[in-house]
Amino acid sequence: MKIIKSLLTILLLIGSGVIILTIANHYMPSSSFFEREEVPPPNSLHSTVREAKDTLIARSAQKGIEVVITDGHRTDQEQNELYERGRSKEGQVVTNVAGGESYHNYGLAIDFALKLDNGDIVWDMERDDNANGKADWMEVVSIAKDLGFQWGGDWTSFKDYPHLQMNFGLSIRELKYGERPDTGEYAAE
Repeated sequence: MKIIKSLLTILLLIGSGVIILTIANHYMPSSSFFEREEVPPPNSLHSTVREAKDTLIARSAQKGIEVVITDGHRTDQEQNELYERGRSKEGQVVTNVAGGESYHNYGLAIDFALKLDNGDIVWDMERDDNANGKADWMEVVSIAKDLGFQWGGDWTSFKDYPHLQMNFGLSIRELKYGERPDTGEYAAE
């Protein structure tokens, strides 16, 4: 009887869609159960991403390709500034997501480019400066995928060719609500 007294009963009319649910009130979550709060994102790259980034640079160099990481962790403000390009600010659209909606904001993504011998930074997907008959860009992408990165060039809608990310099976929504990858720690870039 004590159990019955500690139960909370919610009635929903069966005939008009009401069902009777009985829930133990001591198991009942707080009122904020359905109102999840966003958790501030980390402020650096995840260590697994950082290590893979360093390995990507080293393995690419072994093939005669100099990779430059043009972006890593981004704050929401930095993401919003990029989002405004081609919209409320001049320039070409470079992202389809605002602050808090990018894996960059959670330290799980990097962007890369190629560095030429003269120091110029390029986003040329067809260059073959190491003269092996393969586009340097795609060689870097192949190395990145071997390291566990997902490539934005594989996306079906907005292609983001410089973008590499590791989402660890977590959605942006899960990250917003505080879920974090189990492996590694966040570390300075």
